[in-house]
Amino acid sequence: MSQQEDDLRALAKIMDFLRAVSIILVVANLYYFTHVQAVDSGQFYMITDKILNNLNDECGLFANTFNSKLYALLFLALSCLGTRGVKNESITWKHIAIAILSGLILFLLNWWMVSWPIAYIGVTGLGYVSILMGGIWASRMLKNDMMDDRFNDENESFMQETRRIDNEYSVNLPTRFYYKRKWHKGWINVVNPFRASIVLGTPGSGKSYAVVNNFIKQQIDKGFAIYCYDFKYPDLSTIVYNHLQKNLKKYPKGVKFYVINFDDPMRSHQCNPIHPAFMTDIADAYESAYTILLNLNKTWIQKQGDFFVESPIILLAAIIWYLRCFENGKYCTFPHAIEFLNRSYEDIFPILTSYPELENYLSPFMDAWKGGAQDQLQGQIASAKIPLSRMISPQLYWVMTGNDFTLDINNPEEPKILCVGNNPDRQNIYGAALGLYNSRIVKLINKKGMLKSGVIIDELPTIYFKGLDNLIATARSNKVAVCLGFQDFSQLERDYGKPEAAVVMNTVGNIFSGQVVGSTAKTLSERFGKVLQQRQSMSINRNDVSHSINTQMDSLIPASKISTLTQGNFVGAVCDNINERIEQKIFHAEIVVDSEAVNAEMAAYEPIPILSKIKDKATMDAAIQKNYEQVKQDVREIVLREKARLLITESHNS
Repeated sequence: MSQQEDDLRALAKIMDFLRAVSIILVVANLYYFTHVQAVDSGQFYMITDKILNNLNDECGLFANTFNSKLYALLFLALSCLGTRGVKNESITWKHIAIAILSGLILFLLNWWMVSWPIAYIGVTGLGYVSILMGGIWASRMLKNDMMDDRFNDENESFMQETRRIDNEYSVNLPTRFYYKRKWHKGWINVVNPFRASIVLGTPGSGKSYAVVNNFIKQQIDKGFAIYCYDFKYPDLSTIVYNHLQKNLKKYPKGVKFYVINFDDPMRSHQCNPIHPAFMTDIADAYESAYTILLNLNKTWIQKQGDFFVESPIILLAAIIWYLRCFENGKYCTFPHAIEFLNRSYEDIFPILTSYPELENYLSPFMDAWKGGAQDQLQGQIASAKIPLSRMISPQLYWVMTGNDFTLDINNPEEPKILCVGNNPDRQNIYGAALGLYNSRIVKLINKKGMLKSGVIIDELPTIYFKGLDNLIATARSNKVAVCLGFQDFSQLERDYGKPEAAVVMNTVGNIFSGQVVGSTAKTLSERFGKVLQQRQSMSINRNDVSHSINTQMDSLIPASKISTLTQGNFVGAVCDNINERIEQKIFHAEIVVDSEAVNAEMAAYEPIPILSKIKDKATMDAAIQKNYEQVKQDVREIVLREKARLLITESHNS
């Protein structure tokens, strides 16, 4: 501490010396050009004149009135740099500018007053004092600027990517970011969307408006096959449909637009998610049953492996596979599976167990039946019947029994763009059926040799489908670009369980986050890492002011900043490619959206047209009801035919 005090005293003496030199030069200038007698001594005159003339001869110090003054200003400026003192809060940069500017005018631009010595001396002295005062004020302002950046914005701002890196797959978002007290234009370049992207943000943070919508538009622009889950149908579907109409030429082999919507069957196609052509193994049936029942009972996600969770899944899987085998899958639809399950167990179990491939599969049920454990058996069956009964709906039956298209949307010979629409008021019912579409699509598109495709799922927690983590891990090599939107990580953990949620969070390559709070903000802040930041402190006492500056590693983007982001502002990180390096992968910027152009574009959007072959509502209602009754009749006939077959078989055996 004593060493520091000695250094400060030495610095003060040096500054005083420099200021003294500056004053001497000013006095010498006044003496040389006015010859005012300061001391009544001829000897003083002779020595002084000789010294000043020698200085003038050697370096031209007094060749004019400016030279010595400029040297005086130089020494004065150096002395002000080491000035210490308490900042006067009433002093502003405006006061400083006025003092220095007026001082320079009085000090330098008074050569014409040399013929009036007294005036020249007075004006020069006044100008010098003004410059000295302004310099001291400026020095103190510069040394006490800690309150100019109260929220540490300067330390936490950083240079970001200003290049647009475009390729045949990329998604490029224009940005505006703050760095070194200026706003700069930049770009977020998702050069490899196949390494998956997640978009986080609380409701109203702008994740759909600024990010998801851009993913949809730019992937259509580049000829992607698209699967879009539209939770608030038809918000995203309308964008997909209208943007596709403008970019049909981007698909050399053509593209077809399809919609799955249970609320308005006239604006929906029909598609069987468990089409027998794509059910190659009983494992496919199990996966379908698993997806359906876990969507209907999301609490089961945390209880996977429990007896009363696995039992109904196995039962439903057995029914689906039975329908796949019966008459080559003629009745293999999800509505037929529901109706078959709702028959009495005395009817269905003999039928199912008569097939060798299902006999071992259903052995726990048969053991309970033959052992007289009726209560247990009823509980197992009810665990499947009760949730599935909520899905009995004529509209749902209509959509899920037709075959307008297949779910291999990225088939190179027949690319498709598919939108599936949910309804927030009926998400528990529709979510299960749509989750089945999701899981089947994910399995069908994640194959080699297919067309590049995009899977865009906004509001991910509203549905559940098995294999999400596997899709993200393997999609890159199969050119499947996954974009997932949800509010925060806790939602994912709640609906998918911590292990699977952790896999999803840790395997995605591109992250966009609007305003999020709590543990999500902390996790993201840790992911973005730390950077070397400067810290300044000031200590004031009665005699002196001391400053200290140090550096330390601190969060590049603190959790507090993430939790208070303005709408449209995002933080995140992107990945790069070997041949497309991005040095600064982290961003903290406002995604620029031309609101006027977007609003004008949306105002010109056309609603999704009637897609059904039946254009009349009354005719459509009649067809839906007829299909509903036909499904029930089909199942009744299947049961009767199978019971007759079993009787014949039994009679032959006897």
